[in-house]
Amino acid sequence: MTDLFETQNIFTPLAEQLRPKKTEDVVGQDHLLGPGKPLYIAFKSGKPHSMILWGPPGTGKTTLAKLMALKFDSNFIALSAVLSGVKDIRDAIELAQMTLQQSNRHTILFVDEVHRFNKYQQDAFLPYVEKGLVTFVGATTENPSFEVNSALLSRAHVYVLKALSENHLSTLFNKARESALQGLNFSNDAKCLLIGFADGDARRLLNLLEQTKTAAETENIVNINAAYIRNMLTYASHNFDKGGDQFYDQISALHKSTRGSDPDAALYWMCRMLDGGADPLYIGRRLIRIATEDIGLADPRALQIALNSYEVYERLGSPEGELALAQAVLYLACAPKSNATYLAYNKARALISDNKSYPVPNHLRNAPTDLMKKLDIGSEYRYAHDETEAYSAGENYFPADMPDVTLYMPTSRGFEEKISDKLAHLRKLDKKVRR
Repeated sequence: MTDLFETQNIFTPLAEQLRPKKTEDVVGQDHLLGPGKPLYIAFKSGKPHSMILWGPPGTGKTTLAKLMALKFDSNFIALSAVLSGVKDIRDAIELAQMTLQQSNRHTILFVDEVHRFNKYQQDAFLPYVEKGLVTFVGATTENPSFEVNSALLSRAHVYVLKALSENHLSTLFNKARESALQGLNFSNDAKCLLIGFADGDARRLLNLLEQTKTAAETENIVNINAAYIRNMLTYASHNFDKGGDQFYDQISALHKSTRGSDPDAALYWMCRMLDGGADPLYIGRRLIRIATEDIGLADPRALQIALNSYEVYERLGSPEGELALAQAVLYLACAPKSNATYLAYNKARALISDNKSYPVPNHLRNAPTDLMKKLDIGSEYRYAHDETEAYSAGENYFPADMPDVTLYMPTSRGFEEKISDKLAHLRKLDKKVRR
């Protein structure tokens, strides 16, 4: 096997040039690679085991798999779930068998973005993992609990990799300067800006540095400041995977910040999602849900404002429409909170689901024909507007043989305080009549 880290030509990307050749060179993941930590022990044991490496892009998943192959003197086969199919899996297995027979060397089978393989493709690995023909190493940016088959998951340890901290990225930045960026002088502001753009992704940082180096050499520039970085680099949004874990984590943060009445945090998460390329109308739909689920009748205006922001974005698009969404986020975050509507709705659905279908009481039924009127259908109905306070005290609007039930319980917050007082008054009127 050729050296996994051997550079083939002068055009080898900087990220590949600086790929660690031993675990001690890995930047970050101290919770896994530090003394006494799980992967530290795994590498020291001399016995490879199948694993799933779960973490954001640029955190070292591929590097760890290649280091395993080096450490255990194993053949290394890499597949990408984006580009590979079952035939590629079979070819990899045949190569692993041939390697074992001809050179008595074990194979590390690395599958990048394993979550993109379907169940049938993932199942194709199982017999060879069980037999020990290959050590399976899967890499994924998605939660393996949802995206990896339970059968495969049960045969592999799951290790969670973390996005690199600013300190880790600073260390990587310094390593890159020493080895490949001699002659370039970076101001502290430029360094901080590049680290911010990298957003916890080591590969992204190295790619940005390589782009900076190419541009600086082309223009014969040696002093790099923040202004130069901003002018030179195309805008790069922060890490965000539409439809992936980061997407759902951030929409959850937006929802919970708004529910928690923190307008600053709510606005921050909304802008983070927009920065990452989220569909603004998806955010608009979530705001409508927040207005009904977490505010409800405590502030009936909340729903209208949420609906208005959605409609404004539909009509105007960006950036005017985004400002309307921001206004709605701030309003919803500051509004009084109540989940009474949400709870009442769920209670009603459960009540209907768990009980028989009661008939509509005679006095509530409609009588559009003379025959139905002759049968006295609807004859005992009391027209509320004809009674005191426009309320038919003591009347029952539920099915006759259905037990008493209270579904809606308004809070004492916002407009619901008035609703609560009104319902309490009406209940008193009912009690007077029913005595």
